[in-house]
Amino acid sequence: MYLIKKIKILHETIKLIKIQKKTIGLVPTMGNLHNGHIKLILLSKKYADIIIVSIFINPMQFNCLSDLENYPKTFKKDCKTLKKIGVNIVFFPNVNEIYPYGICNQTFVEVPRLSNILEGRSRPGHFKGVTTIVAKLFNIIQPNFAFFGEKDYQQLLIIKTLVKELNYFIKIISLSTVRLKNGLAYSSRNNNLTIEEKKIAPYLYKTIKKTSEAITKENINVKEKVINKAKLALIKKGFVIDIYNLYDQKTLNILSQKSKKMIILASVWLGKTRLIDNKKIFN
Repeated sequence: MYLIKKIKILHETIKLIKIQKKTIGLVPTMGNLHNGHIKLILLSKKYADIIIVSIFINPMQFNCLSDLENYPKTFKKDCKTLKKIGVNIVFFPNVNEIYPYGICNQTFVEVPRLSNILEGRSRPGHFKGVTTIVAKLFNIIQPNFAFFGEKDYQQLLIIKTLVKELNYFIKIISLSTVRLKNGLAYSSRNNNLTIEEKKIAPYLYKTIKKTSEAITKENINVKEKVINKAKLALIKKGFVIDIYNLYDQKTLNILSQKSKKMIILASVWLGKTRLIDNKKIFN
């Protein structure tokens, strides 16, 4: 496994890979790897000859400086894991390598409408940071495939839109949310939960499943009643709700009678930790 910090060295390595006509799979991460990342990387090995995992804690996508400073840094541990599962290259640039003139002077990439609703409304500038770093990684690495989890559904949709509208010849492959046995989605944010909060956190997905079952069973016209019941149940458990509703899977608009495929999107606070989750519902 090769560890590469410099864009120039990675670019030269990519040239050699292209000469050998080998396909490249990219798994972008911020490190602090968990089982969700591992499953995504194992999936990538089914598609591509060479697997590149990027580890970069991207300051542009953080709204709060303390969140950036407190993000877990587990590079050595991550590298041991990546080597064990057969990753070929780890790209781990520093901030100056990615943003040589500073973030304020950085040319950025943004997907306008999708980046400013839902999570984007609650976290202004977050998705601009995500799409800018993803576009830079795509330009540097030129992968044939890139892999993302479905837990961050809005992010996934934004990246697919980015690829389509900027004419990248990259196939985006997604993986269903990977969960602990209790149903809680794997996330680096779970590390911030207290012992008591970890007992409560799985209730989010349990509630989402109940909502899904009720919507599937009942007429769509009663969705407002079902959603309100779910919100009350979550509040009683101690969650503070930012987002919890039914949306169109393609547009992320509030569900209408014209919507053919639905998704429940949830974004809540449990103590000081923000948790997101979702579940697709097919009509």
